[in-house]
Amino acid sequence: MNRARGLRWTSGVAMVALLLFLATALWTQFARADLDWITATLSLYLHGPWGLALRTAYCLLAVAIVVLGLSMYRHLRGPRRSGAAALLFACAGLGLAGVAVGDSWLPERAPLAWPLVHGLSAMTAFLCASVAMLLQSWYLRREPGWMRAATVLWWWAWLAFVLLWLHVLWRDPPRGAGQKLVIVVIVGWLLWLAWSGWRHARNAR
Repeated sequence: MNRARGLRWTSGVAMVALLLFLATALWTQFARADLDWITATLSLYLHGPWGLALRTAYCLLAVAIVVLGLSMYRHLRGPRRSGAAALLFACAGLGLAGVAVGDSWLPERAPLAWPLVHGLSAMTAFLCASVAMLLQSWYLRREPGWMRAATVLWWWAWLAFVLLWLHVLWRDPPRGAGQKLVIVVIVGWLLWLAWSGWRHARNAR
């Protein structure tokens, strides 16, 4: 598989997984009348009706993050190419999978360990993803043919980084709405990266 074809294929897979995650997460906001979307964080939707679907969507998001990170490292050849971003994306994906898998059986089998595993997994996912986004955007600024997309991704990554730390440090706004805003910004960044990769590979062919 040549470089352009590989980038196009992996970017397409990531886009499908990201869109499925967004569709599932959005659906649960309407399907779960027992939760207030403004105050309830997305992790609360992992339990109860549609919980399995959302946990599966979390795993799809984890796959998309890992695939994008590895794809950028493997198929791009700019002077700033490094495995650091790919490694951070992989850690973020593992953190997300840890949230999804841990929340499926830990609450019943290990109720004391569950909050710790959930908290560490979620923090790993958010922190590793936000730093990886900044690094990947920085690398792409020197990648041939990526300057325009990289500029958007660079400032978008900073927006996600600032919003994440505002959510962590500023406790007054509703926790659910704040967390979901951060997730939407991060997933939107990933979608833009996947779309840019797909378009770049198509033009290269």
